[in-house]
Amino acid sequence: MVTTPAVIFYDVIVAVHVMAIVIAFGVTFIYPVIVPWVTSKHPQALPAFHEMQDRIGRLIITPFATLALLTGIYLAADRDLFSEVWVTIPLVILIVLLGLGGAFFGPREKELAELARRDLDAGGTLSEEYHARAKIVGVVGGLSALLILFAIFCMVAKPFS
Repeated sequence: MVTTPAVIFYDVIVAVHVMAIVIAFGVTFIYPVIVPWVTSKHPQALPAFHEMQDRIGRLIITPFATLALLTGIYLAADRDLFSEVWVTIPLVILIVLLGLGGAFFGPREKELAELARRDLDAGGTLSEEYHARAKIVGVVGGLSALLILFAIFCMVAKPFS
């Protein structure tokens, strides 16, 4: 009697891929709730908060997004799915998000930490420069969140196929 395993390797990789996405990007969805609250109620915590964002980016988001990328490439290659739009769009989005993490979010979060520290040390009021730069990071973060949600939609609903 030949038995088929209940779980195949491909399914394990699918699970790892989904877990990596949740771990990498889940935290980013709390920033729009936490940042305004910290800014208004505990501005003295902003330097540490922005340093924490940078640390999360380097130690959680980037490694787990990279794991998601590698497992996604394996899954697409194993089933010859690279020509599917529902695979290509999330792949491009993930590469864009990884690029934004290193080229945009990391440097901007360090800059926001320095600006907040400078402003608070100089008199306790956040400058217009800080607010303007934080707004840009917030807008790009919001657009990134929409990209993440669209990538998930593509992977689950498989539109355009």
